[in-house]
Amino acid sequence: MRAARLLQILLLLQNRGRQTSVQLAEELEVAPRTILRDVDAMTEAGLPIIVFQGNQGGIELGFNYRTRLTGLAEDEAKALGLILAAENPMIDALGLRQAAKQARAKLIESFPDRTREHIAAMTARFTLVPETLADDPRIRALALAVQDCKTVRIRFTSSAEQTIHPTAMEMTAQAWRVKDELTGLWIEQFDWGRVNISAKRFSSE
Repeated sequence: MRAARLLQILLLLQNRGRQTSVQLAEELEVAPRTILRDVDAMTEAGLPIIVFQGNQGGIELGFNYRTRLTGLAEDEAKALGLILAAENPMIDALGLRQAAKQARAKLIESFPDRTREHIAAMTARFTLVPETLADDPRIRALALAVQDCKTVRIRFTSSAEQTIHPTAMEMTAQAWRVKDELTGLWIEQFDWGRVNISAKRFSSE
């Protein structure tokens, strides 16, 4: 239990920078005194932890120290392997396939050897094949409009028109839909005709 908490403290300091004992205690649901005892133990073990006193004080890692430990248990590493291996049609719709591939490689490389072994074992044994989206150029255009908060004008097959502020998008192999910020409603794709993406942006809360 304590070993897991010490690792969590190390990762929190590495990822968030200087933290107070109160902040760490709230995050880990222990008393601040427990955090201070843990910090003393970590310092005695040779970790370069610096404690600053005063109103602007706190606890931080010194000398740009970084650890390759992740805190992932074996089953968590296996689950992560499957998540990283799964292809996501939304990534393709946004034109991010190559970026996703590079990010995955960098993320896996940052893990320690044992974690990488678990991830490699799972991706070698299991392949997740997503359903193929319809080859519709409107999907890419709308995905980018959602990403960039751009106004969209839709002409329906009934000849009616509607201007929307798309804030979310859902896609399956059979259909897709977008959520309009103006009405709060989801607009289904099946009745859509022409789609025009405006250069005008809207503000989304």
